[in-house]
Amino acid sequence: MRMFVSGLVALALAVPAVAGEYNKTVDIGQKAPDFSGIPATYKGQDTSISLSDAEEEVVVLVFLGNHCPYVVAIEDHLNDFVENYEGKSVKLIGVSVNDHPDDKLPQIKEWVKENSSLYAYGYDESQEIGRKYGSTKTPEFFVLDKDRTIRYMGAMYRNPLKVEPGETNFVANAVDALLAGEEVEVKETPAIGCGVVYKRK
Repeated sequence: MRMFVSGLVALALAVPAVAGEYNKTVDIGQKAPDFSGIPATYKGQDTSISLSDAEEEVVVLVFLGNHCPYVVAIEDHLNDFVENYEGKSVKLIGVSVNDHPDDKLPQIKEWVKENSSLYAYGYDESQEIGRKYGSTKTPEFFVLDKDRTIRYMGAMYRNPLKVEPGETNFVANAVDALLAGEEVEVKETPAIGCGVVYKRK
């Protein structure tokens, strides 16, 4: 019996955990979970978002929630990000999965209109995309390479509520490294923001 238990322990140690340091569902170097047909809005037009439709070399997926002050604080930075990478084969996709009255598609459409958001922003009522990526905070970022492998996940800034001039932008650094064909230096940081509101199963 003791030998059997020891064998199980050895096996458990030999099998790598499929989770990151802070994210308990996915890990760096893992193929990004696919998603498709998420109802969305883009520059005032109804659309849908699917990972397979993205032709860009780098995709940045960010989980958002309109009611969250951390998301409110980061919105201008998201628009700046889109503008900074215009023409550089980078696509930013925003998704809400929150079971919160301010974070659903009608409210997202108002948000995009009021903030002149430059990225596609959708709502996944099933919440499956959030569960597959292990998203627990808003905002929470995932940077995917051309093979749609996760190369960075976590926060954009260490303190989204007070971004100082010259502060490290982890997302931009990861994107720059991928575009240059280099290794991403900081691969994971803890996501900082409001908790994602999931329905009980």
